[in-house]
Amino acid sequence: MELEIRKRAFVELGRFLSLFSSENPELSLWSKSQQKIYFSLLEKTEQAVHHNGWFTKENVLFTFENWSNALSKDNLEQWLSNYDFPNSPTPKTVGIVMAGNIPLVGFHDFLSVLLSGHKVLVKQSSNDRLLLPLLAEFLINENPKFADRIKFTDGKLENFDAVIATGSNNTARYFEHYFSAKPSIIRKNRNSVAVLSGKETTEELTALGEDIFRYFGLGCRNVSKLYVPEKYAFDLFFKAIYNWHSIVNHAKYANNYDYNKAVYLMSDFKILDNGFLLLKEDSGFGSPIATVFYETYSDLKHLNDQLKKNKAELQCVVSNGTVENNVEFGKTQQPQLWDYADGVDTLDFLIKL
Repeated sequence: MELEIRKRAFVELGRFLSLFSSENPELSLWSKSQQKIYFSLLEKTEQAVHHNGWFTKENVLFTFENWSNALSKDNLEQWLSNYDFPNSPTPKTVGIVMAGNIPLVGFHDFLSVLLSGHKVLVKQSSNDRLLLPLLAEFLINENPKFADRIKFTDGKLENFDAVIATGSNNTARYFEHYFSAKPSIIRKNRNSVAVLSGKETTEELTALGEDIFRYFGLGCRNVSKLYVPEKYAFDLFFKAIYNWHSIVNHAKYANNYDYNKAVYLMSDFKILDNGFLLLKEDSGFGSPIATVFYETYSDLKHLNDQLKKNKAELQCVVSNGTVENNVEFGKTQQPQLWDYADGVDTLDFLIKL
């Protein structure tokens, strides 16, 4: 199957996912089989919300919209034009062990394997196993040749040539041992941070709320720590993120908020609290749910050096240009196709298999 054919199928998938952002989708423009997948995906979205208490319909639809935007013809061409694809590649079977912390978190790996011309063997997380099979069904409906390229398994991975596995630091050690004989990309825990200068606008701080609260902070691209100047006043920050106050009405988030607040108070930790988010001064990167760590700085050069030193633990660094290689406020959950997890070029790895 030629690259152009594979690419065209994903462009159509992007168009299909745009239906979920419309209040009145024009289903008559789609075939009966595509309409059937649409209604099945609506049903699975509702099921996913009940299956995983951390998934909400809003967040699942947000994911669909992001992938709809990413899978445009222009974006795919810009991304793929940087690589030399072999004319007649010999398809290898690439196993993907997916995480389940946010909806469709493993889709970029799935996309990359298929676009590179290989076959994909998917082991989904039990927390996120309802949505991806229907996207695969759409691709197969678009081009039946994908049927031989896509396989899901509930058991252990077998008969594969390479693997991409994502998990915690503990499971990564298991992956490294278990997959040691195969070419692999093994991903561990990462966190994202934001660097504030004290000169941010209300709009920028409001956008930062998206980086913190989207998916309840469960993604590696969610900001879990703030670096702020000494004597920074958090009043403007708290005011700017107030539109997220209803997040505490979500039961699982509220339970974490209440638990962490109780632990901090009983331990006599100094915290700042606005009723739905806890700020705790801490040198760590990975804060608990409903908590964001913060640390003060006095020298930007020293801070940049510190961030570089800890590069292996960081996914995104958010700022308005205060630090190098920053992500804009509000953009952490909207990565481009070429924004690879952990900075590892997945497509280059796959093309060279």
